[in-house]
Amino acid sequence: MNRAAAIYERLKAVIPAPATELAYQTPFQLLVAVMLSAQATDVSVNKATPALFSVAPTPESLLRLGEAGLTPYIRRIGLYRTKARNIIAACRLLLERHAGEVPETRAELEALPGVGRKTANVVLNIAFGQPVIAIDTHIFRVANRTGLAPGKDVRAVEDKLTRITPQRYRQNAHHWLILHGRYVCKARNPDCPACAIADLCTWPRQVTVARDQERGDR
Repeated sequence: MNRAAAIYERLKAVIPAPATELAYQTPFQLLVAVMLSAQATDVSVNKATPALFSVAPTPESLLRLGEAGLTPYIRRIGLYRTKARNIIAACRLLLERHAGEVPETRAELEALPGVGRKTANVVLNIAFGQPVIAIDTHIFRVANRTGLAPGKDVRAVEDKLTRITPQRYRQNAHHWLILHGRYVCKARNPDCPACAIADLCTWPRQVTVARDQERGDR
């Protein structure tokens, strides 16, 4: 078993059935939730979307709300004005071009206002089961820090992860990596002693972190 496969196998043992932490019921609601999550936490998005989706669960109903009607629901989420504008514009295009359905191709998704490659990949993976890997800040950090797929930018990391990730792990790869980055391989105070892949990690500091934490437990 190569190193990448070994890493995924370890992460799979910790979380056998990983899933997004965003709350949604339809591909459209997932799209909106992912758009809202840019530069924001899933927790903050999940606090806003239940009330929003209870009154506007579809592109038609959300478009009727308009920016002014959408804003009160998402006001506590970062960049809410820009996100409200993009979401309403995306709803309009979904109705005009796709009969209100979320498209299943990256090109069509990226043609929607406020939808970049990461958002498109998340929707393709979660809503439509496509084995693509979305790169966020957590995955970018884990891929570089562990040496799994180092790269200077998110596209370089995505391309390398796609290349080295065995097909059988691709569907869940970004879930495992994001959850590992969110709860174990954190930006600050990484929990190296609790890391399931510590012996497969090439980060020089992880030895120091583990030693310091061990001393603190004494």
